[in-house]
Amino acid sequence: MFKPCDLPESIPLFPLTGALLLPRGRLPLHIFEPRYLQMIEDCLKTRHRLIGMIQPCKCRGGGNALNTIGCAGRLTGFSETEDGRYMITLSGISRFRLMREIGGFTPYLRAEVQWADFERDMGRAEQDPGFSRARFMDLLGRYLVAQGLDTDWDSLTDAEDELLINSLSMLLPLDPEDKQALLEAPSLETRRETLITLMEFALHGCGGPEEPLQ
Repeated sequence: MFKPCDLPESIPLFPLTGALLLPRGRLPLHIFEPRYLQMIEDCLKTRHRLIGMIQPCKCRGGGNALNTIGCAGRLTGFSETEDGRYMITLSGISRFRLMREIGGFTPYLRAEVQWADFERDMGRAEQDPGFSRARFMDLLGRYLVAQGLDTDWDSLTDAEDELLINSLSMLLPLDPEDKQALLEAPSLETRRETLITLMEFALHGCGGPEEPLQ
């Protein structure tokens, strides 16, 4: 398990729209661009093997930038295809705040980051005492039907609160801005409330029955 003192001051960044990694979550990725192939090779040589997942965002003037908060994952799974692509898995360690990008000779982005606001990410799994699982699962079922999605219902039913809420936050087909809001939620309870709001909004947009979940 990582401790705050184990975290480096700078990490490589992998900007990817719509990709969400959360602490203690797992994110599979297919790497094929040369600059990110190089990033993976360099990452494997480090002690911590951390990569920062972060979403691009639009500036007010119309340009592109990066969101200020991302999540670092440790490279815990790696395989190479015959044509040189990499299939990797990142295990979420901690969110970070982007301080400044670092110029240099690498073809990929690197940045100085701050971890101080996210110490709880490296602790035990969060609990959500106010979680009404039965009502949440009812809403989720209606959302999945409206979206034409299928899932392994048994595994969702048996999952611990944090695993359930975080896995859905990462996997459901939500807009990048919504994914960012889920990432930045200060607690599991806030993330669950945000996820409920997003599913209810989607149901309303699909003309589904309005049954707000309290």
